[in-house]
Amino acid sequence: MITAVRARGEAFLADVLARFRALTPVRVAGDVVVVVAVVLLDLWPGPWAEQKASGWLVVAYAAVYLVLLPLRHALPAAVMVVAAAIPFIGPALMVVLSYTAGRRIESWVRAVASTAVTFVVVVLLWDWDARPLEIEPVYGMLMLITIFGVGVALPFLVGRYLAQREALVQAMQEREARMRGEQRMLSRQVRLRERSRIAQDMHDSLGHRLSLISVHAGALALDPSLGEKQREAIGVLRAAALTGMGELRSIIGVLRAEDGPDDDPATRTAESIDSLVGDARKAGVLVSLVRGGQAHPLPSRVSHAAYRVAQEGLTNAAKHAPGAAVQVTVKYEPDALVVEVRNNPSRNGSPDGEPGVGLIGLGERVRLAGGILHVGALPSGGFRIAAVLPYEETPLPDEPEDEQEETQSPGRLRKWAGIGSIAGASLVLSVIIGGFTYLGAQPVTEVVPEQTLDRISVGQPEAEVMALLPAGDEPLVGDGERKSQAAQEPPGSRCVYHITDEQSYLAKGTRVVRFCFKDGKLVEKKIHVQRNEP
Repeated sequence: MITAVRARGEAFLADVLARFRALTPVRVAGDVVVVVAVVLLDLWPGPWAEQKASGWLVVAYAAVYLVLLPLRHALPAAVMVVAAAIPFIGPALMVVLSYTAGRRIESWVRAVASTAVTFVVVVLLWDWDARPLEIEPVYGMLMLITIFGVGVALPFLVGRYLAQREALVQAMQEREARMRGEQRMLSRQVRLRERSRIAQDMHDSLGHRLSLISVHAGALALDPSLGEKQREAIGVLRAAALTGMGELRSIIGVLRAEDGPDDDPATRTAESIDSLVGDARKAGVLVSLVRGGQAHPLPSRVSHAAYRVAQEGLTNAAKHAPGAAVQVTVKYEPDALVVEVRNNPSRNGSPDGEPGVGLIGLGERVRLAGGILHVGALPSGGFRIAAVLPYEETPLPDEPEDEQEETQSPGRLRKWAGIGSIAGASLVLSVIIGGFTYLGAQPVTEVVPEQTLDRISVGQPEAEVMALLPAGDEPLVGDGERKSQAAQEPPGSRCVYHITDEQSYLAKGTRVVRFCFKDGKLVEKKIHVQRNEP
């Protein structure tokens, strides 16, 4: 547990140091501008200006801002949640912190969790008693969701969308660079292949000409009519031709080194294993060849793979177990060709190194031929290479799954990048617009006309009075409550407040009528002026 915590701490410190090293003057200047703008917007003309904060209180407010703003880059989620819990935090700071959290948080699980915790903190700290004009709780919750959506959710989703698009652009740039590298490699392979063809043409043409020169020079040297000087000159000419042929072979070998023995697969087939074994015997290898089964026609790719198995086995035996006996087996089974090369342990008791990387290329060649390759040590201490190859031509196998995923991942990234952020922003906007649409569709009380007031008098039944009054939600009145400046309500009564249709500019307020009911009857009808706050 301690080790895991320490590792996470070291990773966090390394990430912070990497961010500091990546800072540029432009980024530092931009962050300073953001800090100054946020502090000024929230100090004035923001909520703090209305509270008329001054002196050390303003210094404390600014200090909190100057701590939270730089810290948002290192701990974006924690800073966003903490800021939501501070009562005096202004809207500008909350928007910046939410946007930064959306840009910095990579995991969608952490993104959802951090925004959910922030919403819970906002709900728990929301002052339900301070909602204006005693609006109903459902409307208060809609106001809360609107404030959270505009100040937290939307900036967070915008930041997350931009971060996803930035990751997409970076992934596409890396893919483009990788494709350019692959294109360069492909061009190099094409050039090498063309160079090999040119080398082959040089070998066929110039080698043939030099051979003719050597043959003719040798025949001319036998002419009895020539003198010693002429024969000496012809000998020099023949020696030069032979030397030129040797140098040509060496140069051609260098030019064709990239392709190796695979350039001429037509002369390296399963039938050529006999000559391969014969050449090994001439070189001093104790090798035997065992053939079995009825010969079967083989596709060129399979036949060449069989030859390569025998060639690689003999090469490894001569290199890693010099002097040991080698057995090459070519057996035509009813459904497949089996080619096996096994050697005894080295005479010095230990193999000369490990098998080389040629076995890796051999495994790929056998796989492309549709076969299976087995390589491993024998219990007796020797080594064995065996391949099972099909008789039929098989299609080339598909590329490995990991390569397919690497190829397809940019496509998936391009398809889905930013979709979650766009969907989340659409959901937030839908909730806000839908809520206000619902509010706008609700009936609102019309003002009570003077004729209705004349028809209502004290002593009327409550049901009759309520039938005359308009139904629906009561309208908002100025900046204060409808009854804050009214006289004391009659004891034990229930009162309702409405606005009259007769208003006066000179009154400097709103005329409000109060109807109080007790024991099922109207006991008071009184009008007062709800004056505007100075």
